[in-house]
This record gives sequence, structure tokens and C-alpha cells, in this order.
Amino acid sequence: MRNSERESAAVAAGPLPSLDLVFDVLSDQRRRYALYYLYDAPDGVATVDEIADHVVALEAPPEHAEDHRLHVLTSLQHVHLPKLEDAGIVEHDARSETVRYWRQPSLEEWLEHAQHKELA
Repeated sequence: MRNSERESAAVAAGPLPSLDLVFDVLSDQRRRYALYYLYDAPDGVATVDEIADHVVALEAPPEHAEDHRLHVLTSLQHVHLPKLEDAGIVEHDARSETVRYWRQPSLEEWLEHAQHKELA
């Protein structure tokens, strides 16, 4: 396939995140943990609290979970979810405190690999 044919096929399929963007998004462990949860959610929708609980379960031992939860929740709301939203990967509704993951096959290829290596 010639370059022009590949480019037109990519445009027809919709905007794909660049490889730089994919790796930037996946470069932070907490963002990966949040994406693992959203990716595994049947409809790609979760509350910020559900995501925070998942991240805390992966990051902190149970005896420190409650102390760690506020830190995780704050960083999700002020750093990680805005970055994912700016990248067009999630939509965060601050009023309902829900997050919708927009399926991204080019991201998911690397996300699945990272999840397998990191959580296996």
C-alpha cells in the first residue's frame, strides 16, 4: 500500500492518536491503572470514585489505603483525567463525577501489553 493510500485510510477511520501521544499517556503508572479499569469496564463508563478505588488497590497496602485515597482522588481529578480528556481518550463529567472511555484501538494495543506485563 502506498503512503497516500495509508493516509487516506487512516483519515477515513477517524483521528488516531499519535504514537508520541500514546506513549505520553501510558508513561504514568496512575494513568495506566485508571485506563486498565476503564478499558475493562463493560461500557467504558465509571465513576471517579470507582477509578480511585481501583488505583488505590493497586498502589497501596490495605492498611494505608484510606490515607492514600485522597491523594489518588486529587491527582486523578486535577492531573490525570484532564490529561486523558485533552488527549481525546476520555470524557470527564465533573457534575456527575463520571468518566467515559472512548475506545482507541491504537492505544489499546499498547495498553493491553502494558497491563499484561505490569499486572501479570
